[in-house]
Amino acid sequence: MLYGILAATSALLLAAVLTAVLRAAALRLGIVDRRWRRPMPLSGGTAVVAATCGVAFVGDWRGVTPLGPDVGRLLVAGACVALLGLVADVRRVKARFLVGGTAVAAACVVPYEETGVLAGILAVGWIVFVALGFKALDHADGLAGTVGVVTAFGVGACAAAEVMDGFAVLLSVLAAALTGFLMHNWHPARAGLGACGALFTGFVLAAAAVTTRAGQELGSGAGVLFALTAVVSADVVLVVLGRRLSGRPLLRAAPDHLAHRLRRLGLTVQGACVVLGVAAFGGVLVAVLMHLGWIAATGALWVAGGALLVVLALLRVRSSSAPRPASTQVRGQLRVRNG
Repeated sequence: MLYGILAATSALLLAAVLTAVLRAAALRLGIVDRRWRRPMPLSGGTAVVAATCGVAFVGDWRGVTPLGPDVGRLLVAGACVALLGLVADVRRVKARFLVGGTAVAAACVVPYEETGVLAGILAVGWIVFVALGFKALDHADGLAGTVGVVTAFGVGACAAAEVMDGFAVLLSVLAAALTGFLMHNWHPARAGLGACGALFTGFVLAAAAVTTRAGQELGSGAGVLFALTAVVSADVVLVVLGRRLSGRPLLRAAPDHLAHRLRRLGLTVQGACVVLGVAAFGGVLVAVLMHLGWIAATGALWVAGGALLVVLALLRVRSSSAPRPASTQVRGQLRVRNG
């Protein structure tokens, strides 16, 4: 346990330092998110991936925190997904390439001998859904990181209950790395996660959750997996329904996500992040209790019902997709150049 704490502490400090160090390089190389009022350097994603993989591999190499072949394969696949996301951060990449690349990586880590072929194929689809859902969740300061930390602790608790020590250590390291990144991403953010970090986080969490639940009853397993990522699922459903009902293209970015609509109800950026973090914690808590057998599988239905009510309520909140004035963008860019 002491070694696990040491690994987590190392990941936290390393991610915090790397995010700050790589910030200037991201600005200089143009690895920025221009959806914000000023170009947001996306150094956080590279920092989280480097800290998580680096600490995990060093611990395994030194024999301090042995991971095992399954965790090693997951980290390699996750690093490939992160590289794909980094390419998407640098230049425009079509959605089908992100989906296809993530699906190939997911197909390499699903334990088919325990899930079976059909359930394994469904698991691949779910991993892709969660990975892309985390990418979409990165629409507000601190949100993707906060939900990622909460979910990592939940999946890690499930892995620990199954005596999967390697996965438990990996998830604690990931949670710590995201916490280090959040030191720079809490509002007002100085660095962003980007597709690199968001895809990596969602992929690792989803793949680890699938492996943890492999070989158990399909219905309850699906309920646990959903509850672990209820906020991510609700955000995707809200965006899809909202854009379909308003006749807007699904893949065109717009301020119509969970945090955007909560802010229109009067919440601050920090307030919306805290509310969604608490919601994520509620879903994760239900998932862990279901996994341990302390509550019935119907607990997932309560989570699904609550998520559906939130989605239907927020659909009534007006979504504005009007572009920002050019003067605002110019002022933001000037602040970056002068800062």
